[in-house]
Amino acid sequence: MENKSILITGGAGFIGSNLLDYMVKKYPKYKFVCLDLLTYAGNIHNLDGIRNLKNFTFVEGDICDRSLVERIFQFYRINGVIHLAAESHVDNSIDGPEVFIDTNIKGTFTLLDVAYSYWMEAPFTYKGHYRHAELDSASQETGMEFPRFLHVSTDEVYGTLGKTGLFTEKTPYAPNSPYSASKASSDMIVRSYHHTYGMNTVITNCSNNYGPFQNDEKLIPTVIRKALKGEEIPIYGDGSNIRDWLFVTDHCNGIDVAYHKGKSGEVYNIGGDNERNNNYIANVICELLDTRFKKGKSDSFKNQIKYVKDRAGHDFRYAIDATKIKKELGWKPVENFETGILKTVDWYIEKYSEK
Repeated sequence: MENKSILITGGAGFIGSNLLDYMVKKYPKYKFVCLDLLTYAGNIHNLDGIRNLKNFTFVEGDICDRSLVERIFQFYRINGVIHLAAESHVDNSIDGPEVFIDTNIKGTFTLLDVAYSYWMEAPFTYKGHYRHAELDSASQETGMEFPRFLHVSTDEVYGTLGKTGLFTEKTPYAPNSPYSASKASSDMIVRSYHHTYGMNTVITNCSNNYGPFQNDEKLIPTVIRKALKGEEIPIYGDGSNIRDWLFVTDHCNGIDVAYHKGKSGEVYNIGGDNERNNNYIANVICELLDTRFKKGKSDSFKNQIKYVKDRAGHDFRYAIDATKIKKELGWKPVENFETGILKTVDWYIEKYSEK
């Protein structure tokens, strides 16, 4: 365990920076290498809390750059990958899908293929073609942990739900946006490397994350930012679209559990059991802001809410059934929406008050 050298891609982004803060501090004997291109969604300052720690290294670069990825694997002797790097904003995928295809599909393939090539020749595993059954057998005999590739994906690959039902790991994929289609494609590539080559892979599909360090363009930061600036708070359509909300530190714990305890080749859905529609989200945030910034008896932040033209192909409802990871791996969320949103609003108030 002391020789673990884990590459975390997209680590300067929202989920990645929270995950690194969690993992680097929890596993001081592991070595963590963060690879991030620092696009609009990545911010090096998200990592300020860990940048000086001895078990953390940052590399700026593109997951599509094969020669760079190969050098990282060789120099840092990478024997684990947690892959989060992705273009993730649905609106941006509608306006310009090509970068989503390049990063989410080609980038995932590049990481997988380099990992496969490197791990097949490294001294800590078998050379040549192998099957996961062989790895399990050798693990039991030697106690050795073999390299693992964990791919972090989204519930959006499953498409949309009506008023009832939940996404399970057996739900057929039916992506409806260029973003979700690119993530579905990357999931399938990861799956293929397990079934074809026997790579030790795990896929996690999460529900909507919220919490500190999220990009300003997302719903919850947008509501808080616009409210505090006195601007109109835009809500798509009639605000009835529903998401299952997952506090980001609960997600990080789920990734940790899936990485260390998950079965090779399996998929685990990570959800917060917090279905809320966009109207509820906006109104709760405004009520919390009202209690902190008294604007007068009749002047609530809610008055700034404005309904705008709906997003093209906007999925009505996402909701995850996280029974599998709860029963098989013992994970469960700590935060409900009411406790998580309170922490989130307080964090963004401090952030935006500094500008």
